[in-house]
Amino acid sequence: MDKPQLTNQDILDKEFKTSMRGYNQDEVDEFLDVVIKDYDYFEKEISRLKEEMERITNASSGSPQFETTTTTNQSRSQVNADVLQRLSNLEKAVFSRGGRSE
Repeated sequence: MDKPQLTNQDILDKEFKTSMRGYNQDEVDEFLDVVIKDYDYFEKEISRLKEEMERITNASSGSPQFETTTTTNQSRSQVNADVLQRLSNLEKAVFSRGGRSE
C-alpha cells in the first residue's frame, strides 16, 4: 500500500447497513471516532517527522549553522587538548623539582 486509502472524512461519513443481528451502531460510531483521532495524530506526527528529517538533512548538507557548530566544537576540542598538554607539562615540572632537595 503506497498511501492510505481512507481519509478522516471517509471514516466519518461511512454508513453501515443495519440488520437484525448486526453490530450496535453506537459502538461502531464510537470506535470510528477513536480511529479518526488516531488518523489525525499519525498525520500530524508524520508531518512533524518529515519536517525534522528535512531540517536535519539540510543542516548536515553544508548549511552555515551546521558548519559553525562543527567548527566551534573542533576549536573547543583543540583548546581542551592544549590545556591538558600544558597541565601535564606543569605537573612534570613541579613534581620533578619537588622530588629533589635543593
